[in-house]
Amino acid sequence: MSADRATLGVRDRGSEPMPVTWAAMKDFTERRGPGDPDEIWFVEHPPVFTLGLAGDAAHVLDPGGIEVVRTDRGGQVTYHGPGQLVCYVLLDLKRRGLDVRGLVETLESSVVATAAEYGIDAYPRRDAPGVYVDGRKLAAIGLRVRRGCSYHGLAFNIAMDLAPYERIDPCGFAGLPVTQLSALADVGGIAEVRPVFERNLKRLLGA
Repeated sequence: MSADRATLGVRDRGSEPMPVTWAAMKDFTERRGPGDPDEIWFVEHPPVFTLGLAGDAAHVLDPGGIEVVRTDRGGQVTYHGPGQLVCYVLLDLKRRGLDVRGLVETLESSVVATAAEYGIDAYPRRDAPGVYVDGRKLAAIGLRVRRGCSYHGLAFNIAMDLAPYERIDPCGFAGLPVTQLSALADVGGIAEVRPVFERNLKRLLGA
């Protein structure tokens, strides 16, 4: 029996090294069957740069003491660290009626809707997936699809140290400025923002 679209499990994995979460996502995707419900995972990672499957290492300008991990997601290089809301989406795309572009747009719309609740006018860019405010990147997206199911997902900057972004070309764009929600509005950090984002994402996913 297949799970329905309304069923969406939520896991809070706390603070966890990115390679640990990545291995768990791959295992979940390999093991899942049509009767297993979709899940979204929330996590914060210790400082790490991640490269997409075809990412160009030249975009990592000066990693310093921060680990660089090449993953199997799409996209170029990005940074994860404390104070960033990372949401991984482990979804059966056919069940959700989505293709990859549709999932990207759903994730983008979830960030846009969340930012709007704080009075911020955020927007996606078709030429560079993610969400922006006044040309500055607020959230990055990178996905992988295996056996018709997605994993990886979205990184939403909330209240973090943005300095490591100066050590890379964010998402492969030299000099691309980045921002975070706490620089744009009065927010209380991830604990405040996550329920707002989760509600918007669930609504857009039909859960």
